[in-house]
Amino acid sequence: MTKIDIISGFLGAGKTTLIKKLLAEAYRGEKLVLIENEFGEISIDGGFLKESGVQISEMSSGCICCSLVGDFNQALKDVAAQFHPDRILIEPSGVGKLSDVIVAVENTAAEAPDLKLNSFVTVADASKVKVYMKNFGEFYNNQIESAGTIVLSRTQKLSQEKLEAAVGLLREKNPEAAILTTPWDDLDGKTILSAIEKVSLAEELLAKMRAEHEAEEAEHAHHHHDHEEEHGEHEHHHEDSEAHEHHHEEHGDHGHHHHDHETHEHHHDHGEHGDHECDDPNCSCHHHHHHADEVFTSWGKETPKAFTRAGVEKILAALDSGEYGNILRAKGIVNGEDGTWIEFDYVPEEHEVRTGHPDYTGRLCVIGAELKEDKLSGLFGL
Repeated sequence: MTKIDIISGFLGAGKTTLIKKLLAEAYRGEKLVLIENEFGEISIDGGFLKESGVQISEMSSGCICCSLVGDFNQALKDVAAQFHPDRILIEPSGVGKLSDVIVAVENTAAEAPDLKLNSFVTVADASKVKVYMKNFGEFYNNQIESAGTIVLSRTQKLSQEKLEAAVGLLREKNPEAAILTTPWDDLDGKTILSAIEKVSLAEELLAKMRAEHEAEEAEHAHHHHDHEEEHGEHEHHHEDSEAHEHHHEEHGDHGHHHHDHETHEHHHDHGEHGDHECDDPNCSCHHHHHHADEVFTSWGKETPKAFTRAGVEKILAALDSGEYGNILRAKGIVNGEDGTWIEFDYVPEEHEVRTGHPDYTGRLCVIGAELKEDKLSGLFGL
């Protein structure tokens, strides 16, 4: 399978610099082909590319966006057939519409099962977002609106206030894309690639919760088996119930919440109405088989906003109040006001705040039931 990554952006935004960084730090060891057009920025020099083991396929017809219907489709198939690369990087013309390039790649991938559109990125100069939106509306906005990830360049030149304003303008055009706001020099190419091929914090958290749930299920099944052998079927239910209660006492509130969150009905009964005896054999209290992501919702934000450690501690303490919904987990890494990064993890009645490594932007995620999203936005000041 060959992954196809599109790296678009206006002239001078820094596409070439980004590609060089990714080649040096993120794609090392991959067989890679770069397809670039011969218009716009000076192309990456062939010497550099040969050293990296990269083959260039320059398109005879020039600008990719001028040849989407014919040449582009065939060129992509030819490159894949000739080189069998792990990845094809496409650097379209600076004034092309990203949406046109995406469609062209998707059409080609539909005809060639070994090709897969992996990502589509727009590189944007953070200091020029406002003026470019005004002066180059249609073309610039198309690149912003169509991007899966927006990589901001020259963010180190902006004040915090101007950076947040630029991100606000981009968010209006594209609410979903990951927006990379951290200066590139502070980041490893692999961190940039993780933003481009991003797995959200919510997905990471839910995967962790599922794994913990499965481990707990296995433990319960093991207890069930032991009790059956030792006491017979009737006595097992009594003993298992005690073992279950003992498990929660041993692990405190964290253990209780952690176990209960896996089924909505079970969680609802314990969390809101106190413990109760359930006589319905079909009630899901008896079947802990739901995945966390089938029942609970997640709320997440990306932001360049700077926080203080004390401020984060206060926010996490407030999550225990019940005012923001029934919160099971929260996780994040955000900019600190002193230039460091702050990482946090939260479970009910328990949280950890520590110094973290730079991420592509500040990210946070909250998972729970009946989340009050507007209140959460207010709590984090977003």
